[in-house]
Amino acid sequence: MVRFAGRVFWFVVLLLAVPMVVTAAPLNVVYIIVDDLGAHDLACYGNTLHQTPHIDRLAQESMKFTQAYAASPVCSPTRASLMTGKNPARLKMTVWHEQAKSHRKTKRPLIEGKSLPNLTHAETTIAERLHQAGYQTLHVGKWHLGEAGFYPESHGFEVNIGGTMWGAPQTFFYPFAGDRHYGHEFRYVPGVLERSNQDDYLTDRLTDEAIRLLQSSAEGGRPFYLNMAFHTVHTPIEGKPDVVKAYEKKIQPDSPWQNAEYAAMVASLDENVGRILKTLEELKLADKTAVILMSDNGGFINKYEGKTVTSNHPLRSGKGSLYEGGIRIPLLVRWPGVTTAGSVSAEPVVTSDLYPTLIDLLELEAYKEQRDGVSLKPLLTGATQKLKRDRLHFHYPHYYPTTTPASAMRAGNWKLIHYYEDDRNELYDLSRDPSETTDLSAQKPEQAQQLWKQLHAWLKEVDASFPQVNPERRK
Repeated sequence: MVRFAGRVFWFVVLLLAVPMVVTAAPLNVVYIIVDDLGAHDLACYGNTLHQTPHIDRLAQESMKFTQAYAASPVCSPTRASLMTGKNPARLKMTVWHEQAKSHRKTKRPLIEGKSLPNLTHAETTIAERLHQAGYQTLHVGKWHLGEAGFYPESHGFEVNIGGTMWGAPQTFFYPFAGDRHYGHEFRYVPGVLERSNQDDYLTDRLTDEAIRLLQSSAEGGRPFYLNMAFHTVHTPIEGKPDVVKAYEKKIQPDSPWQNAEYAAMVASLDENVGRILKTLEELKLADKTAVILMSDNGGFINKYEGKTVTSNHPLRSGKGSLYEGGIRIPLLVRWPGVTTAGSVSAEPVVTSDLYPTLIDLLELEAYKEQRDGVSLKPLLTGATQKLKRDRLHFHYPHYYPTTTPASAMRAGNWKLIHYYEDDRNELYDLSRDPSETTDLSAQKPEQAQQLWKQLHAWLKEVDASFPQVNPERRK
């Protein structure tokens, strides 16, 4: 008996001497994607009209990126880049779904480059990768990456509430629907009416559904990935009336921001981001969930019902344009155990970087398939302040009220924009001229030509679709 006890004693000693490998529970991920939110539409990014206390608090707990870019100056291509980690030019998705399906004749000098209307199933989305890894994959809100056969359910999401081919609701007020252009098809937001009443506002209702899913996921025990894609602050510009009235009293005559309706929409966005963050805290998931907030393109600077929507001051232009105002966006990353609260990065990053970043930080096996994005892990951990990348590329071979067909490239502090109508280059030094007021192409023609040569070579490499001379123009 003594001999047996002695053996047990030494077995226990040996067992305790062996290092124990503890596998941490997989981290949850919440994407908060805001539609058309400008680079300076938040107080934490310098806005002096919009009050955004909840997002400001998130910024204080996150790494804030001050030179983040959308992969495109419009929505669908950027969202495709988020799902795939690829540049829209490589994906052949360079304009939003409805426009890609439009084949109207025009007298413009160029025929726009061809764009796929649907995100092909040949692509492996981040939702599919996470689903394969055991995550519950949830989509709430705007999708805009294809018609019914290409909805979120076909791209790796188990749950889809509100995601359709449409880029915007008919109205943000109940019943969030109505007859709209493009063949007069009925535009609606599925999955939100069942628990709605006549006083409901869409941004609130989408958040209600997201919270319900978060609560259910917390009980289920599986890690989750929530794609929280708000329709706000896209047109129609409709704020809650009482909030609009409050902002009408706050607007200063010399402020770049003059739209109380838009300010009210930003306020509702902030309120609902706060609700999501509070829910994570109440469920004791805040320290187990990565939260990433971003926009899909620059702020919309055109008019809606006679009023300028927003300003990207001090950046030039806005949505649709390849000037900084069209592609610069807010980006906040709060990653428990990785990011330092209140940290700031001025490194140029782009939305296609988030796919490889998740793969890297969640320690999933990387596919060998070409990705244009790079992992931001070295920046997020503070290991480095610079990425091993020379250039960012942008391709928008389409017309928009703010632009004619163009491509652009950022190489260090240099920014080149090439316009196809007149085969013209513009060159800017963003370190000295972030507002892009002084075109240096005439002063530095060799540099402009060299950058355009590099950009053009890259476009050819990814088999980008270029605009073509319009034969109708000659008639």
